[in-house]
Parts: sequence; C-alpha cells; structure tokens
Amino acid sequence: MKRAIGLVSALLCLFVVSSAAAQFPGDLEGTLIVLNKSGNDASFIDLGSGEIIATLATGRGPHELVVTDDGRWAIATDYSGGNSLTVFDVENLVVTRTIDFSSYPRPHGILLLPGQEEVIVTSEASRTLVIVNFHLGEIVRTIETNQNGSHMVAVSADGTRAYTSNGGANSVSVIDVTNGQFVKAIAVPARPEAITTNKAGDEIWVGSNDDAVVSVIDPEDGSIISQWPGFDWPYRILLTDDERYAVMPDLNRNNLRFFDARSKRELGSIDLAGIRPEGVTLYPDDRTLLLSSAALDKVLVIDIESRAVLGEYDTGSAPDGIGYSQLVLRKTIERGRR
Repeated sequence: MKRAIGLVSALLCLFVVSSAAAQFPGDLEGTLIVLNKSGNDASFIDLGSGEIIATLATGRGPHELVVTDDGRWAIATDYSGGNSLTVFDVENLVVTRTIDFSSYPRPHGILLLPGQEEVIVTSEASRTLVIVNFHLGEIVRTIETNQNGSHMVAVSADGTRAYTSNGGANSVSVIDVTNGQFVKAIAVPARPEAITTNKAGDEIWVGSNDDAVVSVIDPEDGSIISQWPGFDWPYRILLTDDERYAVMPDLNRNNLRFFDARSKRELGSIDLAGIRPEGVTLYPDDRTLLLSSAALDKVLVIDIESRAVLGEYDTGSAPDGIGYSQLVLRKTIERGRR
C-alpha cells in the first residue's frame, strides 16, 4: 500500500510540474540571467513575458554568476576551459569586458564584496581566492587557500571572513579577507562543494558529495552544529535573506529539500523527477525560488513556503548559475523599436 501511495505521489508531482510549468507565472517582473554551460552563453529572460530578450556570449564553460543589488551588472565565472570572468552591462545588454584569469585557472565560486565594486572568486587550480575590481577589470589582491580544489566561496555580510569548500582536501578554508590571510583549515565530511554562511559568519553550511551529507559547522572550533544525511549530490545551499529558510537542490536525487534555518529542522521536499536541479536564486519577495534545470533547459519557479512549483521559463543549453535583476528591459527594448 505504501508503495502504491508513493507511486501516486510521484505521478502527481510530475503532473503538477508539467502542468504548472506549461506557462510562466504572470506576476513576476524583472530580468533573469541564466548561464548556459553547453552553449557558452547567457540568456536574459524577461520574467513578465517569458521572452528571452538577449543571448550574450561568455567564455567557455560558464558556471557561477552574481548580480549587483541595483541589477545593473552581472559577472560570470568561465570555469571549464574559459579561465576568465565575463562582465555584463545588464541595462544595455552587452558584454563590457572579459577579464583574463589564465594565471588563476578554473575560476568558479564568485560573490560580491561590500561596496559592490569588487568580486571574490575561487581559482580551483591555483588554490587561490582572487579579488577583482570588475569595473576596471583589475585584480586587486590574491589570497592563498592552502588547500586543494577550492571550488566555492561563502562570505560574511561584512566581508571580513570568507570560507572556501576544498573538494580535494575534505576541508573548508577560513580566510581573513580584511588582512588577506589564510587563518586555518577545518576538516569536513568528504568532498565538500556547496557552501554558504549566515550573515554573521558564525555558521558554515557545507554539502559533502562523497559522504552524502549537509553539515552546519561552527567556524571557531570546527564542531558540527547540525547534520542531515540522505543526499547524493547536494549541489547548492541557499539561505533566504531573512535567514528563515534553507533550500538545497540535490542534483542526482532530483529533489529539493527545505529546512528551517533557525531550528535546523527539515520541513519537507519536492521530487523533481529527473530535471537535474542546479543553480538557485531568489526573487525579491524572499520566498520565491528560481531553480535551473540542466536536463530540461528550463528554470522552475517554486514557492518556498508551500513547496509548490508555480511555473517555468525556457533557457539555453544546460543552464546552471542564475541571478536576478529588477531591471525590466523588455519595456526599454519595445520603446526603442518605436
């Protein structure tokens, strides 16, 4: 009986995804920027109409993306063979520059630093964090992580502490960004990739692919505050801006798990039936999740509190990193055509 109920639930989920996702939600505005790994490009999607209003080239293998708070600039890491950053002027839908990272190969994780003039980027192949002024295209500072395979980065809200997930060393590096110094390495479960931190920087959330767990770690003593099993590839970890919820897509299990970030209690999950969920970002209401599907070449729209799939948008080939801009560019383009 339980097996039959499970089958019905799975089929119902498939029906909900396919029917709700047959159209995009009509009440969202702004521009979604999606990096397409196989296309070596970025799709700029008008959320109000669902239209891809521009496709701009990146370097080879774009993976991760950040967008400034004003929505004007987006910066992508070109990880698989690109060895560069691509800087987009979102308002004008152009690539303003490509920043050479050949001295710091395989740039992957990227976040904005306070002031939003600089980004901090992992160079996986050189065991380095690279701080870049993306407006000038200049490398400002480099900081060694002292660990192999530094893949993703998390930063405290004040920008003073950074943490890198080091898949080749089963560790997290703690970095003093202010003084440009490696502080220490914390041992974590095997092959960490996904990582984030709360705003205070006193919790490190890290997903470990080989040990199939997600852990919350105290950076002071390395102790495990909470830990959840049952993952396969916990691809990313996203905290809502108010730090009420944590959302974790599992790439191989094809599901999305939801947690109360304060109590550390699991709230539920959605079975997404073979979509290969990857990149995650938030709409400004802090409760609507935008999730890229590498298998379907789409972005799903999901309500965090109800755990309902609201709709979908078409993208380019193999979407991964995504970001949101509040700029409504379709209206600007239409005015320009008159």
